[in-house]
Amino acid sequence: MKVIRLEIPNKLTSKDLPPLSLAIGFFDGVHIGHQQVILTAKKIADENNWKSAVMTFDPSPKEVLSKHPENVKYITLLDEKIRRIEELGIDYLFIVPFTREFASFLPEDFIDNYIIQLNVKHLTAGFDYTYGKFGKGTMKTIEQHGKGHFKATTVEKVTKNNNKISSTIIRSLISEGNVEETKHYLGRYYTMEGYVIHGEKRGRKLGFPTANLQIDDRYIYPKNGVYVVRLYVNSTWVNGVASIGYNPTFNDEKTKRFVEVYLLDFDDDIYGQSVILEWRKYLRDELKFDSIEALIEQIKQDVQETRNYFNQVSS
Repeated sequence: MKVIRLEIPNKLTSKDLPPLSLAIGFFDGVHIGHQQVILTAKKIADENNWKSAVMTFDPSPKEVLSKHPENVKYITLLDEKIRRIEELGIDYLFIVPFTREFASFLPEDFIDNYIIQLNVKHLTAGFDYTYGKFGKGTMKTIEQHGKGHFKATTVEKVTKNNNKISSTIIRSLISEGNVEETKHYLGRYYTMEGYVIHGEKRGRKLGFPTANLQIDDRYIYPKNGVYVVRLYVNSTWVNGVASIGYNPTFNDEKTKRFVEVYLLDFDDDIYGQSVILEWRKYLRDELKFDSIEALIEQIKQDVQETRNYFNQVSS
């Protein structure tokens, strides 16, 4: 897949590109609904002997336009989004820098400069896609703006349990700790990428050495608690138990959240390694224990429950 980062204004022209069938959207999570939009564009490309393409934006429009951009959180950061889209067999990915200048483009100007100018012959988007200043462009107006240049396909909402599959619902499930349910909306388990860093080595003293993780705070985090997880490290998946929170047994101040993972039957030195943390199942709330002995007993229960979980699932 060829990744092209566009400029403002766009300097590419139709002479630079083959005929394209383009899917457009922000696609945070690249969830099942997003996949349907993207694969519809790919199918149209294949039927017409065109190249398939996706256009997305970075950062999130909400982050740029919000009064509190620090509150905007992501299901997938850009690097993962690129990989997820590439896995769908797309030929071109256009990344548009979303800025206030870009947000001020009139709908017809956006179509002229970022769709027609890119040699798009067919455009596919979700039913609720909007474009241009104040989001005034919609899927009802898009063919009018592109008349004589391209056709458009609208993908209707994809549902699960009568709910629209959306990034908003997925974020809500994650923040509530309902990570098990996210698989039905994402088409996979929720993951976060990070690094193994040195911690206080308290887990080692308790008999359960943990990998302390540094994870980008732009991700949406599950609620505090203990979870069944897998960690991808050194090219393999390892089963584990993750704790996210403030370590209340040892810390009274709620100033920094920690993510640490106890890996089952694993003793490699992985400090400094990049990892992928896959959230599988919520086990319990974060608790403050009256004694170290009580904490150790609870950890043993968490580990056993985690082993039971993986004994019952195939992957």
